[in-house]
This record gives sequence, structure tokens and C-alpha cells, in this order.
Amino acid sequence: MAVLSITLPIYLLMLLGWAAARQGLFNKDELRLMGRFIVQIALPALLFKAVGSRPLGEVLHLGYLAAMAIGSLSVFAAVWFWALKVKGRAHAAAAIQAMGSSFSNTGYVGYPIALQFLGPVAGVALALNMLVENLLMLPLVLALAARGQSGAGWRSLFRPLLHNPMIWAIALGFAVAASGVSLPAPLWKAIEWMALASTGLALFVVGGTLAGLSTRGLATQVTEIACAKLLLHPLAVLLATGLFPGMSPEVRQAAVLMAAMPMLGIYPIIAQRWGLEGPSAAALLGTTLASFFTISGWLWWLQRSA
Repeated sequence: MAVLSITLPIYLLMLLGWAAARQGLFNKDELRLMGRFIVQIALPALLFKAVGSRPLGEVLHLGYLAAMAIGSLSVFAAVWFWALKVKGRAHAAAAIQAMGSSFSNTGYVGYPIALQFLGPVAGVALALNMLVENLLMLPLVLALAARGQSGAGWRSLFRPLLHNPMIWAIALGFAVAASGVSLPAPLWKAIEWMALASTGLALFVVGGTLAGLSTRGLATQVTEIACAKLLLHPLAVLLATGLFPGMSPEVRQAAVLMAAMPMLGIYPIIAQRWGLEGPSAAALLGTTLASFFTISGWLWWLQRSA
């Protein structure tokens, strides 16, 4: 029951978003606008608060960064090789499949679950995951997917980072944490209120986004991605954390839990560039539905092993 008390509210909010979209209360454009508010305003506020409100030593977990990078890269490489060499899929299809298997929805789904299970360390884990995914994993995906295309230089891959408010929020948070400066209480309160707006609304948007998606005719590929994402990815990160014996138990649990989340909600949007939005949307739907059971299982195991 303790595990269900964590997971049920999360998926009930997703179900509410799904039902609202199915009933026509919100269309895709309106859900997209909500998502833009979350990505541009609410999540950056959450990330800044998570990093900037603590001393630098409490947020700069190099072991977490390394374990997440090693685990994610290992799964990415394995799935990319499987899709490209064994299944004979194109470079873009292999890269997008590998992305779905090694990128987590940490902001919309992972943070709310980790916050209930682990408390404030969830915000730090969210910020560190954003660094790994945006600075390491995403450029790798784009480079492999665009292989053989013209105009796909490294500069064009990293340019979007300069316009990513979440990266700037993390950077500013680290700057505040390193300086030891205490911001005025009214400013912190405003940032905190804005950060609180991200959790429930984000889950509602995820549920609404899933409305209308179908996995028909794509069962094999969806199963491959779901198994790799929900089972192999957290297992790889768990093994990687063993390389850093100084890591605290709660930080190790946060890393495994974040890796156990389904793939990020904009997965089909990224895949659209190569005409792969259909399989990616199907994988997002199937993996998100299956994640209720797998995340509950990981939470149960983490509680027992604590």
C-alpha cells in the first residue's frame, strides 16, 4: 500500500489529463501551450530552487553524474547496436529507438514520484539528470540520427542549449550555491510558488498528450523500447552506482528511480524530424502505461533494500 500511495496519485492525474483531452475539454494546441509554460517557466523555477537553495557540496554529486552517464550511455549503445546491426534499421531509426530506451521523463513524472519517496534530494537529482541528458545524450542522439545529412555539424547540435531556459536555470542555481549569497525571502517565495506549478500540471499534460495515440502494428518495437527503458536502463544505472562506493543511499536510490521512468514526453516531437513520430508515439504510450507496474516494482525493491 505504501508503494501505491506514491504511484496512484501520479497516474490518476495522468488519467485526468487523458480523460479531459478525450472529452475535448482541451485540444492538442492548448496542451502544447501548457507544456510550453512548464518547460519555459515552471521547470526552470523548480531547477533553480533545487540547486540554488542549497550549499554547493549538497548539489554537486559527481558520482551521480558519472553513474547516470555510464548507465545511460551503456543502454543507448546496446539498443543502438541492436536496432542498427541486428534489426537492420536506418541510422535515424536506430538512434531514436536508443533515445527512447535511455532518456527519462524526469521533469514531468520522475520528480513527483522521487519527491514523495525521497524528499528534497529529488530536485537535485532532476537538475543533474537534465545536465546529463542535455549536455551529453541529446547531442549524441542528434549526431547519430543526422549521420549522412548535410548541415549537421557539432555547432548546430549544441546551439539549442544556449536557448534552453532549464540549462540556464541550472547554471544560475549552481552560481548562487557556489557564491553563498542568500536571495531575498520574497524572491525565493515567488520562485517556490512558480516551481509548485510544474508538478500537477505536468502530469495532466502528459495524460492529455497520450490521448489518441495507438500502438497498433508496432507491438514488437514498442516492447523492445519499453523493456530497455523500464528494466534495462535502471538496472544499468544501479550497476554503475556500484562504481562509486561513497555515494549516499538516497542519492543512489534517486539515480535508479529516475532511470526507471518512461521516456520524455517530447520523444515523438524529436522523432518527427526524421518521420518517425508514429512509432515513437506508440512507444511513449505503451511504455508510460507499463511504467505503472514497473515503477511500483522498483519502488518496492528500493524500500526493501534500503
